[in-house]
Amino acid sequence: MPLSEQEQRLLEEMERGLYHNDADFVANVGGTSLRPNYRSISLGVLAAVAGIGGLIAGVAIQQLWLGVLGFVIMFAGVLIATTPSKNATRMSAAPRSSPSQQRSPERGFMDRMNERWDRRQDGQP
Repeated sequence: MPLSEQEQRLLEEMERGLYHNDADFVANVGGTSLRPNYRSISLGVLAAVAGIGGLIAGVAIQQLWLGVLGFVIMFAGVLIATTPSKNATRMSAAPRSSPSQQRSPERGFMDRMNERWDRRQDGQP
């Protein structure tokens, strides 16, 4: 179910407030901004598949050392595929918004919400 225009505006305002007021939290929680390294992913997947093959072959011919070696290769392949490289390039982490949305409001969203809450508690409309 799509959001109404008012809900979309409120959500965008909350996002801007979060980006404006708590940039460190956004940087930590906002997900990764690294571009995937397809070379390491493909190399890791190939190593994992080779490791699975070695594990299955070790079990089939009842050679423990081959099964353990296959497991180690499979584990290393998964690590290679999922670990970001040291020279990975960062994508832009800034929120995309229109120029009219980039200006900061005089008061933050939470300030206005706290003020509304206080007015309700005092019995004012």
